[in-house]
Amino acid sequence: MIHDPQRTGAAPEGQGPGERVAKALARAGVASRREVEKLIAGGRVALNGQVLTTPAVKVEPGDILTVDGEVVNEPEPARLFRYHKPVGLVTSHKDPQGRPTVFGALPPGLPRLISVGRLDLNSEGLLLLTNDGGLARALELPETAVLRRYRARAHGRITQEKLDTLKNGITVDGVRYGPIEARLDKVKEGQQGANVWISVTLTEGKNREVRRVLEALGLKVNRLIRLAYGPFALGTLGVGEIEEVGPRVIREQLATHIDPQNLPKGDRPQWTPPKRPAGAARRALKPPGAAQSEAAAGEAPKKKAYKPGWAKPKIKAGPPRPAKKAKAAKPIDAPRGKAAAPAAARRKAGPARLAAPRPEGRGRRR
Repeated sequence: MIHDPQRTGAAPEGQGPGERVAKALARAGVASRREVEKLIAGGRVALNGQVLTTPAVKVEPGDILTVDGEVVNEPEPARLFRYHKPVGLVTSHKDPQGRPTVFGALPPGLPRLISVGRLDLNSEGLLLLTNDGGLARALELPETAVLRRYRARAHGRITQEKLDTLKNGITVDGVRYGPIEARLDKVKEGQQGANVWISVTLTEGKNREVRRVLEALGLKVNRLIRLAYGPFALGTLGVGEIEEVGPRVIREQLATHIDPQNLPKGDRPQWTPPKRPAGAARRALKPPGAAQSEAAAGEAPKKKAYKPGWAKPKIKAGPPRPAKKAKAAKPIDAPRGKAAAPAAARRKAGPARLAAPRPEGRGRRR
């Protein structure tokens, strides 16, 4: 198709070929439809060289669509990734304060991705990433009722009866939160008070919902981990690691949330993470910027310090013990039992011991 670069293509609502610009950009993984409308309002989207001022525009095959001057490629099938977000990363492509972002920490070779929901700076755990803005928006909507599971560590004291009141919802600072299921898992008393571990399950996922709700009950959350989002769990994914969900799983679990023409085909993921070095263990849940081990920093490891009065382990010196000689295997057809021993070996054993004769005239002792 030969198109006029000056055509604005503002077709009436519901008429003409093509699809709405918001849907096209969402399928291309630029942003969700609601965020695309904000991009258009900010004058950042252009069609065939002209800046759009309304989302009521349809994109036809062959049109050139740009965002911030960069050409948007044709949408590819929906893809989904599981990412273990560490503490200290902002869930954004760019941060005005210059803080490190999730998308800046991703390995190379990935497509343009957007996040399904957010995790704040001090939260960690499972973050879903996708190239389909429509899928991201569908999973975020409260109407979809996708379960989010968290585990929170909080400072303070609380009972299970008080946590059960969250099942009816709660209003905090004028914001109404829907039903929340909270279970008290563990209570640990200390000198500074009590620390409790609580499992939280909700469906809305509003901004800082878990922290604000628990603070309204008198708790101060000092660690928050997202364990699952819908049918996808954090599992054994290491901190900072990312893994693509297979096309078959996407079709089975998310077919109702994806445009049929955008469903992926095949069974295997397109992207595979780089292999870790042999013997490398998964990293522990530590925030980025924590002190690395001395070995990783290139310094010689320090000797283990022992408390005064402790006995130090003795180092055994001397040559290693010689290895035992392996016994020769017997042939399969070798005779067994007494016949297996040669006559010479039986003679070497000596005569059998004879019982001493009893003296005459003496009977048996009783």
